[in-house]
Amino acid sequence: MIYRLALIFCLSLGSALATPPEAAAMDSRQGQLTVEKMVDGLDVPWGFTFLDDDALLVTERDGRLWYVKEGRKQTVSGVPTVAADGQGGLLDVVAARDFDRSRRIYLTYAKPQGRGAGTAVARAALSPDNRQLTDVTVIFEAKPGARGGRHFGARLVEARDGSLFVSLGERGDRPSAQDLGREQGSVIRILPDGRIPGDNPFVGVQDARPAIWSYGHRNPQGLAMDAQGRLWGVEHGAKGGDEVNLIEKGTNYGWPVISYGTHYSGRKIGEGTRTPGMAQPEWYWDPSIAPSGLMIYSGKLWPEWQGDLFVGSLKFDYISRLSGTPLKEVEQLKSPQTGRVRDLREAPDGSIWFASEYDGALYRLRPQ
Repeated sequence: MIYRLALIFCLSLGSALATPPEAAAMDSRQGQLTVEKMVDGLDVPWGFTFLDDDALLVTERDGRLWYVKEGRKQTVSGVPTVAADGQGGLLDVVAARDFDRSRRIYLTYAKPQGRGAGTAVARAALSPDNRQLTDVTVIFEAKPGARGGRHFGARLVEARDGSLFVSLGERGDRPSAQDLGREQGSVIRILPDGRIPGDNPFVGVQDARPAIWSYGHRNPQGLAMDAQGRLWGVEHGAKGGDEVNLIEKGTNYGWPVISYGTHYSGRKIGEGTRTPGMAQPEWYWDPSIAPSGLMIYSGKLWPEWQGDLFVGSLKFDYISRLSGTPLKEVEQLKSPQTGRVRDLREAPDGSIWFASEYDGALYRLRPQ
């Protein structure tokens, strides 16, 4: 009788606990890694951000925002209306450095603008019960909007000084990336309330948008800051020519004047691979891997990977590890779980999490 009561108690307790994560293995140069499914049931997960050791927010491109704690998820209301068209929708999410005190988060998304849409940034507060966004304020939007669902960019990084860097695609309008009178095809820098920092490179320049930090970008879908405070970006090329760039103030990265790829038709792009006054990439892929998401690793669990760049491949279903000077791809981390890797983040404990579009899931990598 006592045994039966104990068994019933254990079974009822177990049903209230989170299901242990599914585990698999992945080969790497640091030995086998454990791959665990931490969140599932997602529809095109695009971005995620950690709130603390075991809680995070996850975006779905069609417009849903999820709060997840210990594998359980609940929807968060109050998300701005998004233009869920093609590559557009609800995109990146970042918790402010002072989230514990302010409850502030930032979202990037495709904002409806008449018949078109533009990349926008919203600031909001997450309610104490984690169920609602309040004080939602649009602090930036790229105008005028463009039709078609291509090249929104939309990765976001909060710098040490609290300013925000946001990557913007050129929306399929190639010349706009060289036009300082439009933000499309650039990385912008703004303050948390949307104001423009006075030391941005094009403040006071006639006919230039003062938010622009760098330009000549095609569709940057990875953005991260390293331990030295340097900003790095990853962007899609056309047919070949995906790039990793060290993003520097006022710099022109060349699109569509120079590229290491070709148009999808096979025609040459612009003037070739280099021209004076336009920066060279730190690394490029040819053929294209369709890169999305960028993480620079601290070395917490794998000291040998300290400072390495990790990039998801949407096309070839792996995680690229880049290292060294000059930078080069030194390893491809691949398993059945790495299908269309859209985003990567380092968790507070040093584990590496990634979002798989194929599985609609978030996975965690840790040492075996």
